[in-house]
Parts: sequence; C-alpha cells; structure tokens
Amino acid sequence: MSRRYFLGVDLSDEMRHGLASHLNPHRGDIPGVVSPPENWHLTLRFVGPLAPEAVERLLFGLSEAAWPKPFRIRFGTLGAFPNLRRATVLWMGLSRGEDGLKALASTAERTVRNAGIVPEERPFVPHLTLSRVRPPADVRALIEAVPPFDGVMDVRRVDLFESVAGPRRYPIIDGVVLEGAEEGSGR
Repeated sequence: MSRRYFLGVDLSDEMRHGLASHLNPHRGDIPGVVSPPENWHLTLRFVGPLAPEAVERLLFGLSEAAWPKPFRIRFGTLGAFPNLRRATVLWMGLSRGEDGLKALASTAERTVRNAGIVPEERPFVPHLTLSRVRPPADVRALIEAVPPFDGVMDVRRVDLFESVAGPRRYPIIDGVVLEGAEEGSGR
C-alpha cells in the first residue's frame, strides 16, 4: 500500500507556542476541524501516495537539488480559501518571506518532477493551515477579531513529511538543510 507524502517547512517549537498563545483567546470561534499545534507546518508541495522506490528517488533528488539560502519569515493575518464568506480552509498568512517560500516551492516542484511525479497544476500560495471547515463557514468576523501575529522564524530546512491518518500526524521522514544553514539549526 502506498503512503502519502508532502514537502514542507516544519515550525520551530518557539513559533508553535507563540502562535498557539496568540490564537488561544479565539480558539472557540475557529470553525471546523482545528489542526493541533504539533501538526503545524508550511506545505511547499503535496506529493501524494508514493511507493517506497519513489520515496527513495525523491529523497535522492532532495539531497542533490540546488536549494536557496536560509531566510526569515514573519507571520501576519488570518485568511481563508476559497474566500472569507464560504471558507473551507482557515489559514495564517505571511507578512515577510513569501518570495523565499515561493523559491523553495519552485525548487521542490522541480525536484518532484525530476523524481517522475506528476506536476502540480495549482499555483503555490504560502500559508499555514489552521482549520479545515466542512460545511463552509463565513469567517469574516473571526478575521476582523484576530490581530496579526508578529511571529518571526528562520527557514533553514525542507523536510519530507508523511501524512498519517487516525489520529492525523505528520512525521518527518528526512530533509535537507538549506545552503549556509548550520546542520543542527532549528526547525
């Protein structure tokens, strides 16, 4: 049986705690299935189900890719897909570092394609998923009530995550340290 994977950036523990504290006063107002802080990450490229040999090709490609240098991101305000009136996904956006994440996503896309995996058709939108909302909900009041989150984090790694169901969790399989980042430097 194939397992499901994605490439992404894990959050530092400091960022998880800061964002959780920021959202805590509004937790009861967040609709849908709220993702727990230990599952928070920035997805660069959903890969989907892969056989073990495809995982090995992808890991080799990750190690050989020309990744950008580390950079800093700053979180910002809440947003929603597809829109605020009929949200199916509630997310936290960025106020700094979007171009860096887009460069990582572009490298991730090339790496995935080089490993023989089907190209992604949708454009990359940097965001941190907080909740999946079914049925869709109007989140305009929540968006207005939650102030921007000023959390800052250095992006130093790209990781291959596995998506494990019941209960949902995202263990890291392996990853790469961005050029110029210290090997032991954080997530």
